[in-house]
Amino acid sequence: MRHQQRCLFLLLILGIGVPTIFPLPAGAAKTIAMAKSEAGPVRVVEVAGGLEIPWSLAFLPDGRMLVTERPGRMRMVTPDGRLSRPLSGLPAVHAKGQGGLLDVALSPGFATDGLLYFSYAEPVGRGARTAVARARLDPEELRLTEVTRIFAQNEAPVGNSHWGSRLIFNRQGNLFVTLGERFSHRDKAQELTSHLGKIVRIRPDGTVPAGNLFGDRSKALAEIWSYGHRNVQGAALHPENGRLWAHEHGPQGGDEVNVILPGRNYGWPVITHGREYVTGFRIGEGSERADVEPPLWVWIPSIAPSGMAFYTGEAFPAWQGNLFVGALRGSMLVRLELDGERVVREERLLTEIGHRIRDVRLGPDGLLYLLDETAGRILRLERP
Repeated sequence: MRHQQRCLFLLLILGIGVPTIFPLPAGAAKTIAMAKSEAGPVRVVEVAGGLEIPWSLAFLPDGRMLVTERPGRMRMVTPDGRLSRPLSGLPAVHAKGQGGLLDVALSPGFATDGLLYFSYAEPVGRGARTAVARARLDPEELRLTEVTRIFAQNEAPVGNSHWGSRLIFNRQGNLFVTLGERFSHRDKAQELTSHLGKIVRIRPDGTVPAGNLFGDRSKALAEIWSYGHRNVQGAALHPENGRLWAHEHGPQGGDEVNVILPGRNYGWPVITHGREYVTGFRIGEGSERADVEPPLWVWIPSIAPSGMAFYTGEAFPAWQGNLFVGALRGSMLVRLELDGERVVREERLLTEIGHRIRDVRLGPDGLLYLLDETAGRILRLERP
């Protein structure tokens, strides 16, 4: 490391351009644990470190990765763990509490159009709101150009919690955006005139595609796909039928996994398994109602789920078709075993490490990649 610092100092003295990608300190890409699982031992490898509250991960076609840091930075990471300087061109973000720079997703046509999408907490006066921008990536200059905000919530409350913010393109090329209810405004999750506590479906330019079920209702926002959500921080398409699956945080219990269907009500805050933080009292009317979609799986007590991926790789055949969910409060990775669209059992992994797992992604190599928020690093799960 001292040799690298001396070389960098010499480059500065000579006026030679400093490389935009630099090696991480010694220890990157190392095995940090051998974890237990029902599928056998799992090697946990550190791919890259030195990140501050990493939130989302996306894979570029050339093998590099984009990673967002909640304080408002996006970086590029090489397969061997070299971390770039922050990309330029990002808008201002409300980096307070749970807010900041959040999800990132590549355009379905990224190989030809070079476009990416990212969500962030956008400051508006004294408040802030979840917003989505589209930009063109210049990977060599490490910058974003043609940055355009394509969507923003229609309300910008004061507060620093519950932004939602996962971005998922469906097979038709439309974009799902998950939106939190901002904690103190939970009743808005049931109002179809508000974006709070909703999942919306929009075109890549932000306009509303045909087929959204609320477009013909008086005063309802046409982009709403589903409502009655609390804080959705994990979403993925089912690999077989393409349906959107999502999970959301509940208060003191009531974290849910759901299949997200158009026009459906998911209950919050009227129907929930959660309880009030201070008093422990029940919330709303109860835990079920005929017109509310029941969850596929509920965690009581809460694990604070974040990130979600279906496993379709070949390294762990026993995991084929399983759903993996990161846990913040639970400090682990959860494997959910499925029978069709039923969750039949769970396994809790990486409890030996005990770190907050913010994001879960299936890499192009068929391995699971995780964002370890506690240690600020990217992890990969391998067979020994």
